[in-house]
Amino acid sequence: MSTIPTEIRLSLTPAGRFDVIELTRRIENDFGEVLRRYPRTLYCSFHTTAGYLGRSLAARLHHHQDKLDLFFRGFRALFPPNAPYRHDQMHLRHELSEAQREVEPKNGDSHLTFIGAGMSNCVTYKNAEGAPVFFVDLDGVNEGRARRRETSVLCYEREALVERVRLAIPLSRHPIDSVNLADPKLGLLEAVDDLLKRSGLEKGRVDISLAAAERHAGLTVNEYETLLMQHDLTEVLRDPLKYAALKGRHMLDDPLAIPGKTLNYARYDVVHVLNTLMEAFRVSESVVESLVAKVMSVPARHLLRSRKVSFLASDPEGSGSARLVRGIYQSPILVQWEAAARQTREIEISLIRLS
Repeated sequence: MSTIPTEIRLSLTPAGRFDVIELTRRIENDFGEVLRRYPRTLYCSFHTTAGYLGRSLAARLHHHQDKLDLFFRGFRALFPPNAPYRHDQMHLRHELSEAQREVEPKNGDSHLTFIGAGMSNCVTYKNAEGAPVFFVDLDGVNEGRARRRETSVLCYEREALVERVRLAIPLSRHPIDSVNLADPKLGLLEAVDDLLKRSGLEKGRVDISLAAAERHAGLTVNEYETLLMQHDLTEVLRDPLKYAALKGRHMLDDPLAIPGKTLNYARYDVVHVLNTLMEAFRVSESVVESLVAKVMSVPARHLLRSRKVSFLASDPEGSGSARLVRGIYQSPILVQWEAAARQTREIEISLIRLS
């Protein structure tokens, strides 16, 4: 007989703008041995600048908080705060009222780090591995005030595919393009709602993925704000060092010693990025420099590695009909860096029962 899944809702208060919060110890302190009673746990954040690293990437960082700090320090050098992001130029944010512009956080760097570092809103961990799970906040304090963060933790035993459907998503002719998959005109979320209504499940996961044949595209979950997606992200895909901390008039001491010098590394302060990534992954200098060279030559492929994003489907009131659960600003987003052959891309929606 299957164990009934257990869902926990946590409210978190970050201690700084960047903060790494270990959840497994907190869950054990507040809810006892719930993680030990189930083989798997789905962790879901409801924010666009705070979430999780996937299990494989976290394992490469040895599930160690110091390694996570180093990993994200490199990305904060690539996307420093207070750079000229269009998203942060409030006079251009016509969708905001004057009052909203006064309090809207200038956090373009946090959004780009979330996307570039491969962070996820929903991840699944195996409890038997005993590894700590970290909630990573990239924008936890605004104007000196800590932001309140919410995350759901769903412990379960089994998962099973209920139904899968496929949709064609139209795109423009532009090689670099992004599409808000939550746009009602596309009907994707309506298709998800229909699947959930037919299924009758109480707890589940909704996977949105690129079809196997799709190339030169990726998926992420973030805020679909026009300036962020159509300008800041587009510019980063063309040049990942667009906003990197500049050296000013100083050049690297020995630019000829850096592999891939034809990529003009000397314009940017990438030494910090290289060093922190080498420390985080415990790999040789040549390996990291080779990785960075590939990122510079084919940037989008490495900045948007994910071909699947997930959302929690839950029935917190116990009505027997789960609904898609997502944060107010969270949208699944499709990004391409080469034009699709027929100006469409195939997306698969999979409904997974968690029991």
